[in-house]
Amino acid sequence: MKTHASLRTIVGDVALENCILTASGTAGFSTELAAYGELSGLGAVVTKSLAAFAWEGNPTPRITSVGDAMMNAVGLSGPGVAAWREKDLPALRATGARVVASVWGRTTEEFAKAASAMRGADVLALEVNASCPNLDDRSTMFAHSPSATASVVAACQTSGLPLWVKLSPNTPDLVDVATSALKAGANALVLTNTVLGMSIDLERRTPSLGNGGGGLSGPPIFPMALRAVYECREAFATVPIVGVGGVQSGEDAIQMFMAGANAVEVGTASFADPRAPWRVQREVAKWLDRHRIETLESIIGGAHG
Repeated sequence: MKTHASLRTIVGDVALENCILTASGTAGFSTELAAYGELSGLGAVVTKSLAAFAWEGNPTPRITSVGDAMMNAVGLSGPGVAAWREKDLPALRATGARVVASVWGRTTEEFAKAASAMRGADVLALEVNASCPNLDDRSTMFAHSPSATASVVAACQTSGLPLWVKLSPNTPDLVDVATSALKAGANALVLTNTVLGMSIDLERRTPSLGNGGGGLSGPPIFPMALRAVYECREAFATVPIVGVGGVQSGEDAIQMFMAGANAVEVGTASFADPRAPWRVQREVAKWLDRHRIETLESIIGGAHG
């Protein structure tokens, strides 16, 4: 079926030829998904989160299935920004892919170092993964606190890149946290990250993951992510929003757009079907064509009346 609908979209100052991106943590650091589709055909490849330093991550096992969902406690393992820029980024850009780099840290200072190390990188934007344990106060994630979130956003201004701040659904104060992020200079909101959870290995009588609990992703969290997008669009009429969490199909993505997302990331679906981002992209285009809608922009926020 030939499609005619335009999938172009804009996230703040970043123009994207396509509205479907990969989600951080699900497409690796480089060309891991290139065997399954043209990376240049996606809106962008969002990297797994990088710190200013190499990091081994959590003890194994790191991933387990929970029904049709996945739970992980990978622990943000990675090579560090400098090694990634030297090796992985050139390979990724050579495919024609547009890149959004994700960064993380355990302290505000570590976020600042990771952001500074990204300065001048050939990427579209910096996704600031604020859903990290905050060792500055040793009690919570950055994204659970308006002030802590504002501190990492301000610290990441040193990158000189547009800042997309990825927030956590594990707080009743999401809109307040988002407000603080925007006041501190965030250019877009990425909604949301995984939901906290755990499972028990009945035979071993221990938690299934080596770190105890982990982050739940996949279809069960889609309604939560969708509500987060909807509530933030209600609160912020013009702020760019990237929706992520449990998107499995084109119809899921269309719901995200109607809730107010300007772009959508596809993540956990890629583990069962590595071609999922491209499939979702095609399904979005076909849905728009079936409904004789010529531009994606015309449906964004449509559920708000």
